[in-house]
Amino acid sequence: MKRLMTTLSGLALAGAMTAAHADITVGGKNFTEQQILATMTSQYLDGLGYDVDTRAGMGSTVLRQAQENGQVDLYWEYTGTSLINYNDVTERLSPEDTYARVKELDAEKGLVWLEPSAANNTYALAMRADDAEERGIMTLSDLAQAINDEESLAIGLNAEFYAREDGWRPLMEAYEFRVGRGDVSRMDSGLVYQALRDGDVDVGLVFATDGRIPAFDFHVLEDDRDFFPAYALTPVVREETLEENPDLAEQMNTLSALLDDQTMADLNAQVDVERDSIEDVAQQFLEENDLL
Repeated sequence: MKRLMTTLSGLALAGAMTAAHADITVGGKNFTEQQILATMTSQYLDGLGYDVDTRAGMGSTVLRQAQENGQVDLYWEYTGTSLINYNDVTERLSPEDTYARVKELDAEKGLVWLEPSAANNTYALAMRADDAEERGIMTLSDLAQAINDEESLAIGLNAEFYAREDGWRPLMEAYEFRVGRGDVSRMDSGLVYQALRDGDVDVGLVFATDGRIPAFDFHVLEDDRDFFPAYALTPVVREETLEENPDLAEQMNTLSALLDDQTMADLNAQVDVERDSIEDVAQQFLEENDLL
């Protein structure tokens, strides 16, 4: 009887542990930063005792739908993406108001935005640092002035930004300049970085936390009229998942507090420039910060 009670107690304890740390599916998009974060989050939660399933490499819209449908519990999203792409809000908001608005709107869909990190992976325009200094172009207003003064500048953009309703054309309107179609080369995002590095274009579209910016010695032009929306990198979790795992919010907020622009650029560079594996980069970061 005593042995039976011990066995039953063990089963009860195992059941309680399973209930406390239920399966969690971590999602991620299909580019380096997202793959690092998905891997890092999975390693972190696995180390905390969660049973983790990782589904990385998904398209943005597909991933969002998967979370709304309950197929993904947790992933890192950008405030501007949710505001513009998922909630169709086009008005210009401050970073703080952007976060507050998406937190409110997505709560209606059962999604909880946790504490945002200090990493803001927004769009930006960049130049080679020595060229920017030589031309005296430090801000987007400087760029607009140079273009209006008919200075010859070749510009590289990805096709999406060129065509977006909140992209290239509105940017020209906001900064009051005009560039002919012949002066703009449209290419894949990765090729923009190479073209800018190699001098094939003078100005290129970049993402603010991309590791190739410091690696290639680019200068990011200051958005001095606050045109670009905030894209604060933030963990988003299904409300049902948080109810089942009440410690998860605090645990993810701990990880979020460690991320800023420079940190993400360094992590991205380790993968994209130094060719370290995503798994090793994620593990090293967690170990250095005593999270693994």
